[in-house]
Amino acid sequence: MALASPTIDPRLLDRLRQIRLLALDVDGVLTDGRLYFQADGVEIKAFHTQDGLGIKLLRRAGLQVALLTGRESSMVSHRATSLGIDHVFQSCEDKLATLRELCARKNLALDQVAYCGDDLPDLAAIKRAGIGITVPGAPAYIQALADWVTERSGGHGAVREICDTLLEAQGHRDALVDTYLHIQR
Repeated sequence: MALASPTIDPRLLDRLRQIRLLALDVDGVLTDGRLYFQADGVEIKAFHTQDGLGIKLLRRAGLQVALLTGRESSMVSHRATSLGIDHVFQSCEDKLATLRELCARKNLALDQVAYCGDDLPDLAAIKRAGIGITVPGAPAYIQALADWVTERSGGHGAVREICDTLLEAQGHRDALVDTYLHIQR
């Protein structure tokens, strides 16, 4: 099977094999970055189902997933619970410090973390993680500093692209795909 992202730098493949934690910003990565509010002020977010399955597949392969967002949202809590994500940090002002604390608790090095964000609050984490990832909608200077810019946009399958690429690089994707081929009908 070919990699999900044919434009990924082959030199990143060795680093992808070392990743044990995928940390994600929410707004602009898991969503398209737009904020929707009902008349009563309740926030609504749209999440891509393929991103959700990608996260579940990563977890099934033994990788950990964390969400780090600068905002507070019950929608994020609900989505994290539905995907089985245990590490959720909301109202996160210093994402790199939070990531370092999580790594210390989980006995991981920052080199074992892939971080995907799309704006200035994510920049330090993008630069210090083992692999710093961003999306096409990020400002050009963020894209220039990231190791990898996904082909798909935030909220439109970027996270699935990351998950599929990690699974392929680590040799898990074929076995996971096979489980779906062998489902009894």
